[in-house]
Amino acid sequence: MTPASPRAIVIGASAGALEALSVILPSLPHDFRSPIIIVVHIPPDKRSVLAELFRAKCKIQVIEVEDKEPLRPATAYFAPPDYHLLIEDRETLGLTCEEPVLFSRPSIDVMFESAADIYGRDVTAVLLTGANQDGAKGLLAIAEAGGEVILQDPGGAFAAAMPEAGLKLCPDATVMSLDGISEHLRRIG
Repeated sequence: MTPASPRAIVIGASAGALEALSVILPSLPHDFRSPIIIVVHIPPDKRSVLAELFRAKCKIQVIEVEDKEPLRPATAYFAPPDYHLLIEDRETLGLTCEEPVLFSRPSIDVMFESAADIYGRDVTAVLLTGANQDGAKGLLAIAEAGGEVILQDPGGAFAAAMPEAGLKLCPDATVMSLDGISEHLRRIG
């Protein structure tokens, strides 16, 4: 990807993620231009089946990230269990085993902060349902870098703690329903 490439979309979720992502990801068209980088909290001792599940439902390509994974448009990238996912540059994703953040590895904050560093204004961050505060600080970093920040409406979230924490740190974030997020991403991607 080059600096003229479309914006990156980063998504973080925890409790209730499968249901929330099932509204958003299958709605994206096969020619969606942006890469979508996703962190979902998964216990470190569990194998993730998220990429497999969404591969069967989506028109875009869906993969679980390996270290030094190249970024491509129309692809959703899921963080594997027990690794932090980093955006290394506009062309590459990386994995690290650094300490958990808020008891989470992968951490949404870690991925969002790397997105703020690499993409700045050219990133859209979406913080979905979850039962802790991971993602709020990273969302703030993206907002401060000039990126777009979107929160799932806490009233419609399976677990409201994560979007509420995001709203507390980013009161100017756009709050949307899952259907609204899906429609917005189709429009910008």
